[in-house]
Amino acid sequence: MGKIMAVVTADKSQVAGGAPIFIVQNAEEQQKVAFKLEKILDASAHDLQNGTMILVDHKGSPE
Repeated sequence: MGKIMAVVTADKSQVAGGAPIFIVQNAEEQQKVAFKLEKILDASAHDLQNGTMILVDHKGSPE
């Protein structure tokens, strides 16, 4: 299991704490922010298909 490093969402009512949350205005901005964070954090972006994307670090988890 990986560790959630960040959350990028257009709907702040969908999320609550636990990781840094980035609120965006639309899907285009969400993609830009998520993919930039993906590179910065060396993490994987996953689209939850509900207006929210999470960035997960899979490297620290046992295989």
